Amino acid sequence: MTEFYNVGKIVNTHGIRGEVRVISQTDFPEERYQVGNQLTLFRAKHEPLTLTITSHRKHKNFDLLTFEGYTNVNQVEAFRDGILKVSSEDLSELAEGEFYYHEIIGLSVIDEKGEVIGKVQEILSPGANDVWVVKRPGKKDFLLPYIEPVVKEINVAEGFVKVELLEGLMDDED
Repeated sequence: MTEFYNVGKIVNTHGIRGEVRVISQTDFPEERYQVGNQLTLFRAKHEPLTLTITSHRKHKNFDLLTFEGYTNVNQVEAFRDGILKVSSEDLSELAEGEFYYHEIIGLSVIDEKGEVIGKVQEILSPGANDVWVVKRPGKKDFLLPYIEPVVKEINVAEGFVKVELLEGLMDDED
């Protein structure tokens, strides 16, 4: 069975010519939104729908897309709140040391002593660097910045991330 990975969420229509506003969830918008590429739209209570991109442009903080066969606002209105995904077959090879979010989520986080801190539950992209939300048993989630002084090793094959906890990074008072 084919797996799918999030690329963006359609949050609204734009204009009257079938354009949709997308909040992007990909590090590769230029690649994912190339004219001719196919994305699959997932919506509650609907079958997945394969769409072919006919145009892409940036507008403010959004990516604006149009799809083959959808030329007016009435046709794309129902796409609102849908999630655009790419199939696993369409994922690109990444350079060494680069990872897709789905490869990181679920990995165990271990400290320099080899003790398990928790598991990566979610990845946030607030700005300069990603922040990993680490779920800890019986404790508050902890936010781990994805920066070189902290993340020392990522081993997807063995399922762990080795980190060096800088002073004040982890608040254990609760």
